[in-house]
Amino acid sequence: MAIPVIDFSKLSGEERAKTMAEIANGCEEWGFFQLVNHGISEELLERVKKVCSECYKMEREENFKNSTPVKLLKEIAEKKNGNNVENVDWEDVITILDNSQWPSQTPGFKETMAEYRAELKKLAIKVMEVMEENLGLPKGYIKKAFDGEEDSAFFGTKVSHYPPCPQPELVNGLRAHTDAGGVILLFQDDKVGGLQILKEGQWIDVQPVPNAIVINTGDQVEVLSNGRYKSVWHRILATPDGNRRSVASFYNPSLKATISPAPQLMENLKQEVDRTYPKFVFADYMSVYAEQKFLPKEPRFQAVRAM
Repeated sequence: MAIPVIDFSKLSGEERAKTMAEIANGCEEWGFFQLVNHGISEELLERVKKVCSECYKMEREENFKNSTPVKLLKEIAEKKNGNNVENVDWEDVITILDNSQWPSQTPGFKETMAEYRAELKKLAIKVMEVMEENLGLPKGYIKKAFDGEEDSAFFGTKVSHYPPCPQPELVNGLRAHTDAGGVILLFQDDKVGGLQILKEGQWIDVQPVPNAIVINTGDQVEVLSNGRYKSVWHRILATPDGNRRSVASFYNPSLKATISPAPQLMENLKQEVDRTYPKFVFADYMSVYAEQKFLPKEPRFQAVRAM
């Protein structure tokens, strides 16, 4: 099995209906799909690769050598007691927000990533509009739900590197989880693999496709779609070779936004109210998620229902 790869440019051509159906299938059957010809220039993507890799080498690599995962792995390897490294990931992370402190030593990093984030935000809105159309929701429904009454939706970017690991069998690159938020847009390494999704009880590789943007749906899209689109378990394996680069951007609700299934998707479920997803404030969900990120998601929905 392979993750669907979809030509996004065909939405505006004769193959629009087919492309819409492919995206619907990606959302309903996979929870993950890859977009090519998505409108973000290859020149910009090449610059993103360059500045992110340079940033890690110039500003992050030495610190990672003294990080907690490295120390824990060394301790366990020396003990040779058969244990694995628990509760940490073999991952270096930079979180980027418009108002956050940006890495300052890497030439062109801020300018390139600001340009990339602006383009990606536009793509996220286009993807949500396709989801809305496939679900039979009004145009702009998801964005409006994520904006809430007063605020605007949250858009954050996480630049991760997964350095070569001397004993990858003892530690996770990133532990299995579903994403808490809305729509996730990932620009993954096109040479070093490691990303996997869980489908039908089997871990499947998300195959590297040059300059593709990987889309996956988070827990809040699952709720808005009343379970028609599912957030999917995924993980990243530590690898002995290569330094995996991963740039994940999250189009999430504002913390004050109230999330619930779209009424249009509940009209035929009047007798099954108890089986529908709860209505909740996203900040409350995040407080539960912070404690239960790597645990099954269904108890998270139950916990927030009781709040």
